Amino acid sequence: MLYAPAPRVVELRQKLLRFMDECIYPNEKRMEEETKAHGWNPHPLMEELKAEARKRGLWNLFLPESERGAGLSNLDYAHLCEIMGRSPLLAPEACNCSAPDTGNMEVLERYGTEAHKKQWLEPLLEGKIRSAFAMTEPAVASSDATNIRTEIKRDGNDYVINGHKWWISGAGDKRCKIMIVMGRTNPDAPKHAQQSMILVPRDTPGVKVIRPLPVMGFLHEPEGHWEVKFENVRVPASNILLGEGRGFEIAQGRLGPGRIHHCMRLIGMAERSLEMMCKRALARVAFGKTLAEQGVVRDQIAKSRMEIDQARFLVLNAAHMMDTVGNKAARAEIAMIKVVAPNMALAVIDRAMQVHGAGGLTEDFPFAHMWAWARILRQADGPDEVHTEAVAKIELSKHLPPRPKH
Repeated sequence: MLYAPAPRVVELRQKLLRFMDECIYPNEKRMEEETKAHGWNPHPLMEELKAEARKRGLWNLFLPESERGAGLSNLDYAHLCEIMGRSPLLAPEACNCSAPDTGNMEVLERYGTEAHKKQWLEPLLEGKIRSAFAMTEPAVASSDATNIRTEIKRDGNDYVINGHKWWISGAGDKRCKIMIVMGRTNPDAPKHAQQSMILVPRDTPGVKVIRPLPVMGFLHEPEGHWEVKFENVRVPASNILLGEGRGFEIAQGRLGPGRIHHCMRLIGMAERSLEMMCKRALARVAFGKTLAEQGVVRDQIAKSRMEIDQARFLVLNAAHMMDTVGNKAARAEIAMIKVVAPNMALAVIDRAMQVHGAGGLTEDFPFAHMWAWARILRQADGPDEVHTEAVAKIELSKHLPPRPKH
């Protein structure tokens, strides 16, 4: 098997599968029903699951190349992240492996000062707080991050931030204590040196959380996606990450792992959907035959199997390249999976919904939630079109005549 898991990963995988069977799947309905009563308040069940995951050694499995993580490579983590993706609303957070915290922890680990790590990274790794990442803006096409207009202006020993963001995951979560904000520090600098990233404590005066944004009718409490305004928000100059003009550098370091984590979880969603589709097809009878005996359903099952395995290979290959040649050299592979995985998952989930008939459209089954998450990921961390363009440019560059040597 290409990219077969290492022995330690096999052991962790077995632990994680037991955790899913014993703790996650049995609690999905309870979490869904009780969240409606708790609303935006964190659910106590999640803290119970986090404690159990930690006890079983299933904690902070991401964060490669860091002694603070589990010591796993991107490829190692891919095999585990896929399993957590089978229950996207429960399992990743239970193992302290959910976005946006994973990406923010990687930013703090790679680019933060020792003071930043002490104040923010350590409590995030402990699961004591949560975080948000504020990049996208409603007034501009944020797929081109050079459009971002939030201002970050130096004023003595402080920076003052003014701007309007939206689709900020977790900004309204009561556990959210720190936000990483991207904005312009110098509009006159070269295009990719205008932007910077800065740490903004969630309770800083002037941070105004406006409203939650439903996704296909789901609010995804208690984390959700939020619209946020920054009105004369003042933070110490020491909160800048790496220095002025380094925002794009940090964004690339953050978004590479974040994109592949999303794709790993999408494989898990699709795999679970296919399993449920097969079980339903074998159990249901229509027109004198089980659905599994109907040619059209068999075609849907076969297509799903082939598409999942194709996408999984691409994801594992991208993870392997990130580990061996680095994120920059793997940019084409990361871009490819970011297009392939969400579209594959949407197709497989849709087929599973269809095979489940009218029931597949209800919240009696997980498909509606999973479909909404997969659809988000055709936009989040860059839309399909941006990644497709990147792949085309890289491919065309292979066939350009060599530049003359001077």
